[in-house]
Amino acid sequence: MKNLWNEEEAKQCKTDLDLRVYSSNLLGQSDALVLHGGGNTSVKSKVNGEEILFVKGSGWDLVSIKAEGFAPVKMSTLLEMATLNSLSDTDMVAGQKSAMIDKNAPNPSVEAILHALIPFKVVDHTHADAIVTISNSRQGKKHIEKLFPDFLIVPYVMPGFVLAQKIHGMTKEGFDWERCEGIILHHHGIFTFDDDAKRSYDKMIEAVSKAELFLEKNTKVMLEEIEPAKFDINGLNIDKFMHINQTPLAIHYASQDDLRAKVTRGVLTPEHIIRTKRIPLVVEDGNIEDALKHFKVAYEAYFNAYRTDEIMLDPNPKYAVIKNFGVITFGKTQKEADVINDIVAHTMMAVLRADRLGGYQSISIPESFAMEYWELEQAKLK
Repeated sequence: MKNLWNEEEAKQCKTDLDLRVYSSNLLGQSDALVLHGGGNTSVKSKVNGEEILFVKGSGWDLVSIKAEGFAPVKMSTLLEMATLNSLSDTDMVAGQKSAMIDKNAPNPSVEAILHALIPFKVVDHTHADAIVTISNSRQGKKHIEKLFPDFLIVPYVMPGFVLAQKIHGMTKEGFDWERCEGIILHHHGIFTFDDDAKRSYDKMIEAVSKAELFLEKNTKVMLEEIEPAKFDINGLNIDKFMHINQTPLAIHYASQDDLRAKVTRGVLTPEHIIRTKRIPLVVEDGNIEDALKHFKVAYEAYFNAYRTDEIMLDPNPKYAVIKNFGVITFGKTQKEADVINDIVAHTMMAVLRADRLGGYQSISIPESFAMEYWELEQAKLK
């Protein structure tokens, strides 16, 4: 992975927040690190003698974030929250908002408490493809531990307070933060940190590059030139707009044997589920009507199996894998369809690579439901 840091550009930054914006934009320029609102960053700085966490506002894109996209939250409040035994989403959001020194700023990232817990000035968090590809393989735990012996490795838990609480518990008893190069969250992503913005950024690029080199060495994926099959898309009246993907990757992915089993194993990183749902519509015999009916019945069964007091979301698929034809994504706008296509494209390559490592394995179905219907994730789309 190319390191994009430019010392002359960095020197133009006059404040901690200016430099935080600059390095956040660098991270956002690589879609192998973050996609469409993914990831979050922060910097700790004194304001009128009080330590404040400036953390990415929910819904902002790192590639285009500006100073006003960071929420300024009192560190004392966030650190107090981290010690609680339980905290509802409603109370967490309310507590964070009440601790903001600028009430017009955006809502803080759901990871604000975790950013506060990490005792370094600058914190970077991405959903790097290479990291989640390895951790989403059946032997992912073993590979990650061998590749990153100086990182804190955390099993998957829900983002937000639950994750912050988990890491607080793992680090409060004599944990040596100075020897910790970063944090890897299985099925989720990676954190790096430092008291210097460049060093934190460099650590991210170095760690992801190490994972990329491992994948290049161990997961060769050969994409043959395949002539796509004919398919009448007129029956796919799911949303107003579509993106038809017939790249070599999409056609290869859609031409696999045992297609349904191969392409319905879950999302690459949990936050993708709010855009893609857990699985696609799969059309293997050209019968769109039957396939769509099967998808909706299965989605309703999935909802009824795990619901508590939620209201079911639209049961229609967000994308379809058409046997020997390719992949089609759907959206209420063309931008939405294109965004989903970007996410699916990264997922397809990750699945193929993870299969070379012994098999792709996402988060569980109950964990997927919890993420899909998590109020704080749904709020991002609004």
